[in-house]
Amino acid sequence: MQEEIIGLVPAAGKGVRLGLPYPKELYPVIRNNHYKPISQFVLSNMTAAGLNHIVFVINETKHQLIGYFGNGHRFGCNVSYVVQEPLNGQENSTSPGLAHALDAAYHLIQGKTVFFGMADTIMQPTDVFKRAYEASSPDDDVILVLFTTEHPEKFGMVRTDQVDQVIEIIDKPSKTDLTYMWGCIIWRSRFTEHLHECVNQKGISDFAYIMNNAITNGLHFRGYYVADGVYIDLGTYEEIMEFDRRFRED
Repeated sequence: MQEEIIGLVPAAGKGVRLGLPYPKELYPVIRNNHYKPISQFVLSNMTAAGLNHIVFVINETKHQLIGYFGNGHRFGCNVSYVVQEPLNGQENSTSPGLAHALDAAYHLIQGKTVFFGMADTIMQPTDVFKRAYEASSPDDDVILVLFTTEHPEKFGMVRTDQVDQVIEIIDKPSKTDLTYMWGCIIWRSRFTEHLHECVNQKGISDFAYIMNNAITNGLHFRGYYVADGVYIDLGTYEEIMEFDRRFRED
């Protein structure tokens, strides 16, 4: 039976580090006098893989994001929105974290294969999800799509064995010999259930811990190396400057 696939894009962060007057996911990319927000790139990655349903996890303030993407038809897909609830009803609490944001869409992703990418990143080649999925096996519970980085202290670094099976994820190490980080992830329903149990029943919020725990519990993680790939994260002003240097002048 053919897998049902759904895209998942967390965009619930407040973006306070940048202090922009609009959601950071709408950070403008101007090329040939045409505006394209940064979050449209991950949609392009997903639609290039044939996805027709993509879910944004947002907070209650992201009206401009909804206004831009609407129902998704202009972008060749259907877009749904899930509002991430604050933890314990604390409206002014800090962000509950990535794992909580991903699990907020459990009612939509349950039983499906999930293509997960971040809303404030650029990944090239555009068909990176398609490549990774086609290279995977139905026995792979999780496929980590791996990019090289010169800043391992900012990312989840990945250790694999000689057949590209993932052994360990080390989150933001201060020192490491690893050079590949995960940039996006494809996972099947076994991991969705594992994530849901960790977040809802065990109160675990550390996404790297949840993945390592899944490996320990026997879920099969595969690494897909994008040797010729580009990954840029726009989480800080320094990364925006790097983005401008590599893309605005391209």
